[in-house]
Amino acid sequence: MGAPGLRAWLPFAVLLPATVAGLAWLSRIRVAVADGELRVDDARLPVRFVADAVALDAEGRREVLGVGADPLAFVVQRPWISGAVQVVLNDPADPTPFWVVSTRHPVELAEALLAARDAAR
Repeated sequence: MGAPGLRAWLPFAVLLPATVAGLAWLSRIRVAVADGELRVDDARLPVRFVADAVALDAEGRREVLGVGADPLAFVVQRPWISGAVQVVLNDPADPTPFWVVSTRHPVELAEALLAARDAAR
């Protein structure tokens, strides 16, 4: 049925870690504040529409995205990352009240977003 010795377990030792590494690489989402906009993967938000940015811990993220969550909110959530940033919008033409973006560095992202907003004004 199978080959004895090294040939029996070598595919598992190579293919399983390669699969895990490939899935981890494909699940990455780039989050950046540059050129006057917040970039979350393919989504773009000009910083002039940012009213506030709030860094959230795991409990705060659970509260914002919990039972009473706004269905119009833009959410990019990765469940294995506990931190997030809630970006409250100030755009009367957009029905989206806020964005919630999961990140490993929520305080740094919120500070960079607010600094970019203040610099754009």
